[in-house]
Amino acid sequence: MLNYPANDLERILLSEEEIKVRVESLAKQISKDYTDTPNLYLVGILKGAFIFLADLARHITVPHKVDFMALSSYGATTESTGEVRIILDLRQPVERMHILIVEDIIDTGNTVHYLQRLLKGRQPASLKTCALIKKQRNSIEVPVDYLGFTIPNVWVVGYGLDYADTYRTLPYIAELKKEIYQPR
Repeated sequence: MLNYPANDLERILLSEEEIKVRVESLAKQISKDYTDTPNLYLVGILKGAFIFLADLARHITVPHKVDFMALSSYGATTESTGEVRIILDLRQPVERMHILIVEDIIDTGNTVHYLQRLLKGRQPASLKTCALIKKQRNSIEVPVDYLGFTIPNVWVVGYGLDYADTYRTLPYIAELKKEIYQPR
């Protein structure tokens, strides 16, 4: 049993079952789209996408490899600085690979935009993006080939998403109360 205070959460936006069904559906579509494609390379963005990537990868039925990158544009705040930093890069070259970026959330769009440009410069055979959730407003509109859900512009936690490295292991996605991340 998780021991996060339930009163930290405003409401549950996406249930465990809703997420499970959608992840399986995304994996099925990805498997269909990459049926005859060698060298599928799933690139999960740490830390937030690790649960989503694990569940997605287990349901993808075509051969694939998995790697991770860690990027940051938030630091210790809830507002994006707009400056994206690479904290952990890929372990191998991706030339001629079919890259699928796997991201937990597209908030401002800055991180995914930066990553798409960066990886495109490494000359993959193809580059697509899969995101579990996308907020309704984005500073930068980025192409998303596979999208789980669109949510309101609220701070969300659970299923890999966190606030101050907390709430990440909740099995659902919930809106965090404003007073938790914006104390008076």
